[in-house]
Amino acid sequence: MRRLIAIAALPLLASAQYSLYTCASISKGYVVGAPLPPSGLFSMAGDGTWQHFGFNHPFISAIDYDPADPSTLYLAAGNGLIRASEQGRNWTILTGSDITEIRDLAIDRESIYIAHSHGIRVSRDRGETWREIGAGLRRKFTESIRADRHRPGVLVAGGEEGIYRTDDSGKTWKLAGAAGFQILHIEQSPHDACFWLAVTQGGGLFASHDCAATFEASGNIGTGRNLYDVQFDLASPDRIALAGWGVGFAISLDGGKTWQQHNAGLPRPDVWSVALDPANPTRVYISIHEEAVYRSDDNGLTWTRAGLEGSVAPRMKFIPGK
Repeated sequence: MRRLIAIAALPLLASAQYSLYTCASISKGYVVGAPLPPSGLFSMAGDGTWQHFGFNHPFISAIDYDPADPSTLYLAAGNGLIRASEQGRNWTILTGSDITEIRDLAIDRESIYIAHSHGIRVSRDRGETWREIGAGLRRKFTESIRADRHRPGVLVAGGEEGIYRTDDSGKTWKLAGAAGFQILHIEQSPHDACFWLAVTQGGGLFASHDCAATFEASGNIGTGRNLYDVQFDLASPDRIALAGWGVGFAISLDGGKTWQQHNAGLPRPDVWSVALDPANPTRVYISIHEEAVYRSDDNGLTWTRAGLEGSVAPRMKFIPGK
């Protein structure tokens, strides 16, 4: 059976052609009982239009890919984990009826991890079987999960009571920071494996520079608001972006030391997700609540609408080609 290979082991960043994917639902103006507008998995074509792949699905919260075969995508959905092969065209549900409301997923050298409404599960056979590894968490609801790409067995999870870390593949968990805050998303820098960022509900931004052993509050950006997304630029170690409710879009060009909010020209400062184009050092995409995806070619100084009108897009991701 083909093993899943760590992202860091593949030379994707320098030469790959990337495509922007998003999981989105067209929810503006929708009423119960009406036909469901196109929702689910979308990819941006070369001419800037959006293509809809797979089934019409209103509840997809995260997207990732098999780093050994980027044409195979994985979707965290309300009805289970979905494998979407052939660039998202062919769908297979990999979990049973006992797992619902999957919030996030992560892939390391040998495993697929999913964060769901009652814990964390792992599959070591490409989704054929699953085992619960969140028993050590006092509160089971888990919103975000990441696997350390350099340290096998190290996982970082965010739930209702803070950021938790395990170095033994989930046998034991320890609180790493942001105690008492709901964690909404976690990311590891693609340039510095010991640099991690986490965004919270009300607590702002938390950072770790010791390989996720401890997280500390990082300034006052987003304090008292909900920060929904944080993304590192795959090409530049200094470029990082945040998205949040009331915060809108914020960018750092100095590795997270300082932040600038750029919301002029946007219809509202309520942003679900952000994606930094790895092929363009100043291009960024954001999803504004029930408005559209917006694009900036100058790191947020000016914005233009970029499709998916009336949508909510909880996650956007640039995915490399084969």
